Amino acid sequence: MAARLVYFFGAGKAEGDARDKQLLGGKGAGLMQMTSIGLPVPPGFVVSTDCCDQYFKRNKRWPKGLDAQVREALKKLERLAGKRLGQPDEPLLVSVRSGAAVSMPGMMETILNLGLNDKSVEGLASNTNNRRFALDAYRRLIAMYAGTAMRVPRERFDSAMAEVKVKRT
Repeated sequence: MAARLVYFFGAGKAEGDARDKQLLGGKGAGLMQMTSIGLPVPPGFVVSTDCCDQYFKRNKRWPKGLDAQVREALKKLERLAGKRLGQPDEPLLVSVRSGAAVSMPGMMETILNLGLNDKSVEGLASNTNNRRFALDAYRRLIAMYAGTAMRVPRERFDSAMAEVKVKRT
């Protein structure tokens, strides 16, 4: 059996608490603790720091069992939210945040609006009755993903956005 790498929180239950900072990072441990004491926290899950350690020890290969554990946690999240990741008509949007045991403001990467795609952005536009908001959320996802995961310089997106703004004025 694979080692435990993913810890869930939601609906008033958490698989960790504030004492688990080394394992879950400061933000993850804090979310677990807030969930445990009944504060309103959107459900989610944390991939442990052990997973990160194993990733680097395995020459940048994910540890065995990670994929299955993330899929299981995502299914729980979808059940609680009543939405599915990438669902065209009512998409579940999630954020992916990196964390550490110690606070490092501005140093950790984030990707917001994961779950949007060419079809689900239309569902978000319809549900919010705000196409501009939906398209802006999608644009932000693309820029954050490109910068964080693909190391595309942010300036490429900023300059393209500036060009569009000039054309509209």
